[in-house]
Amino acid sequence: QLWRFRPWNFGSLVCKLAQFLSEACTNSSILHITALSIERYLAVCFPLRAKVLVTRGKVRALIGLLWAVALLSAGPVFALVGVEELENGAGSECRSTQYATSSGLMAAMMWVSSLYFLVPVCCLSVLYGLIGHKLWHRRHSSHRDRSNRQTVKMLGESLQRLYRSLKTGLLHL
Repeated sequence: QLWRFRPWNFGSLVCKLAQFLSEACTNSSILHITALSIERYLAVCFPLRAKVLVTRGKVRALIGLLWAVALLSAGPVFALVGVEELENGAGSECRSTQYATSSGLMAAMMWVSSLYFLVPVCCLSVLYGLIGHKLWHRRHSSHRDRSNRQTVKMLGESLQRLYRSLKTGLLHL
């Protein structure tokens, strides 16, 4: 009941804005985590190239682009949600509308949401695998080898947490 907005007393516009901002911030977080992982990959596997590619101006532009993509991909929420009267006459609720279900917009948004989980998970898996491979095969002193192996173990644990959160997220859909 924490996420069921009933009775809804704030009107249709606030309902749509609240759901839009929630979706946009979620999408933005996912995109930023993916971009940060790409930056980590570049820094570990191509440190000299990363210094040239990752500049303050480019990072600012990328952050703006990521927010724009997140806001655009959350746009359909305005057509998906609204305030509807409950069947038993117990007030109104902010939820997905009948139009969203009948028009197929809800199914399309479910695909977009699923892709926002699956594509980054695949991307992060590949990138962390490549980082782990690079660190594992790097030839350095025994102290560095130990720290590299600890980093590889940490990457593995991060992937396990990511898969668990993905699994939990998809079960809630």
